[in-house]
Formats: sequence, C-alpha cells, structure tokens
Amino acid sequence: MNSTINEKIDVLNDLTETLKDGQQGFQTAAKDVKSSELAQVFHRYALQRAEFAAKLQAHVIALGADVEKSGSLVGTVHRGWINLKAALSSNEPQAVLDEAERGEDAAVAAYRKALERTDLDEPTRALINSQYVAVKAAHDHVRNLRDSGAYRKRG
Repeated sequence: MNSTINEKIDVLNDLTETLKDGQQGFQTAAKDVKSSELAQVFHRYALQRAEFAAKLQAHVIALGADVEKSGSLVGTVHRGWINLKAALSSNEPQAVLDEAERGEDAAVAAYRKALERTDLDEPTRALINSQYVAVKAAHDHVRNLRDSGAYRKRG
C-alpha cells in the first residue's frame, strides 16, 4: 500500500478511536446519570458514535486495509472523557455535562484536524465532513444543555 493510503487509513483509525471513546463515554454517562432526559440524550449519541465508527471501519476495509482491533475501548477512555467517573460519582448532572462537553471538544478537534489534511480523496473527505457536522451538532447540543442552567445544583 502506498504512503498516501496508509496515512488516510491512519486518519480513519484515529477518528474511529475517538468515536469509540465517545461511544463508551456516552454509554457510561447514560447508564449512570441521575436525569432520565440526559440519559436519553447520551444514549442517542452513544448509538450515533457506534454507527459512525462502523462507517469509518467499512471505509478502511474498502481501501483494502484491516480495521485496527486495538483501541481505547479495551483501556481507559482518555480523549476528554477521563474525569467522567468522578463527575458521575458526584451525582450532579451538571458535572456530567461538563465532562461530556469536554469529551465533545476533543471529538470536534479530531475531526477538524482530519479535515485540514490536503491528501484526502473526495469520498473520504465527504464521509469525514458529514460526520463532523453531526459531531459538531452533538457538541453544541451538549454545550447548550450544560450552559442552560437546568441541571445546576439547587440551593
């Protein structure tokens, strides 16, 4: 495989890992957050991230490469989701939103970095861009929930 294909596969695998981090973070948050409304939001985004990761992996296979089997699902979630457990243990939905928004910052940054590359072919760029739009919308939704004040501790 030529180096351009290998670099493209690396980009796709990096994004897949970011998506898996987000999926795991959202699943954990959905399971443990003390708000049924937020649990539904987080569950929806966990499913979205799983779908996006599967699409990127299918694209890697279409390029003739193997999908990376490693990933942060096996280890500790890190890309912005590292403090989620502490936020969940506080039983404060606002703290969970703070950490979810931090995780989403990392996802948005990863997609922006990928889209800055000039060596992506049009089908790969289109796939990444369409996912970026949805990831950015999720980020903005989580940020708006965080900033709304609706989940702040009262009294």
